[in-house]
Amino acid sequence: MNGQRFADRVQAGQALGAALAGYAGRRDVVVLGLPRGGVPVAAEVARALGAPLDVLLVRKLGTPGRPELAMGAIAEDGVALVNEDIVRDLGLGRDAVDRAIAEAAPELDRRLGTYRGGRSGVDVAGRTAIVVDDGLATGASMEAACRALAARGVARLVVAVPVAAQEARERLRAVADEVVALATPSPFWAVGVWYADFSQTTDEEVVATLAAAARSAR
Repeated sequence: MNGQRFADRVQAGQALGAALAGYAGRRDVVVLGLPRGGVPVAAEVARALGAPLDVLLVRKLGTPGRPELAMGAIAEDGVALVNEDIVRDLGLGRDAVDRAIAEAAPELDRRLGTYRGGRSGVDVAGRTAIVVDDGLATGASMEAACRALAARGVARLVVAVPVAAQEARERLRAVADEVVALATPSPFWAVGVWYADFSQTTDEEVVATLAAAARSAR
């Protein structure tokens, strides 16, 4: 699908779930979505596989004056990943990196409280974790997520996305056991280009999706 677009995140998740059918019905599998846009995709994957759904909180570290350019990411477990090449190329000092981490941490904590409401996350130790986002541009956030999960002792780590830049897919192969990307278009441009509807996912939608998954699990 290198020239087509997905209709929306739901349709992309359904297609991704079909591609991951080999994991369906396995009791060791858990699906984790990266908020916010990865959650509706992950919900469809979890539904297709009959697996529990949870979130993994990751926050991009934008560069000063260019917030859309990720110089790294932090994950909920305290894992911080910094792209040293970008930091060096932009002439940024350690103080700029520390400031970006300090600025990102409160929003990470806020989302953690909003999405989980005080409950603990799904235990992934010894399990197969399928980590889902709506796409990979640089792969920084996903790499931080993978490193956080590795520290939690997952048995197998699978990265699954509808669309990815080729460079990001190769980057994730160094930290995941398997990387599934339905499309790796070139030129890539941006994740949103490959969706007809790429409207922003809200906190309320994430909470509602997680609540519906929890009800279904019960």
